[in-house]
Amino acid sequence: MRRALMLVLLLTGAAITAPVAVAQGSSQSPAAPVTLKQMLDAANAAVPRITPAQARQMIGKGNVLVLDVRDAQEVAASGKVAGAVNVSRGMLEFAADPQSPFHNPALASDKTVIVYCGSGARAALAGKTLKDMGYPHVYNLGSFKDWADSGGAVEK
Repeated sequence: MRRALMLVLLLTGAAITAPVAVAQGSSQSPAAPVTLKQMLDAANAAVPRITPAQARQMIGKGNVLVLDVRDAQEVAASGKVAGAVNVSRGMLEFAADPQSPFHNPALASDKTVIVYCGSGARAALAGKTLKDMGYPHVYNLGSFKDWADSGGAVEK
């Protein structure tokens, strides 16, 4: 069975549409939709979850970046893990890619990266993204609240 895709062609400023047939199952077929649950399952499978105690132990060994992927308003309201770098989830790919004009030099693929957010879900997705981008040592700390409740150092 064939699916028709609409290809938009720009010709002298006017949009013209033309159907383009793509064979089903070919490498050019649109990917099947993925649910958030499927994305989280894949992220949690790829990025190990660690406890605050494990994170403190890793931080103590050095060459670790603690990455807060919450939005700036969340960080301002609660503080962050002491020494953490804040890059909102929405800007992560730009900050993590050395070729991007928005690259954050604190994000280096030779570091162990410990990611956290408000609940652990954004951290899991961010961790998977970093792994996909070539960061080999990425861990999900989960939530900032877990860190703070465990007595972890916090800076306002």
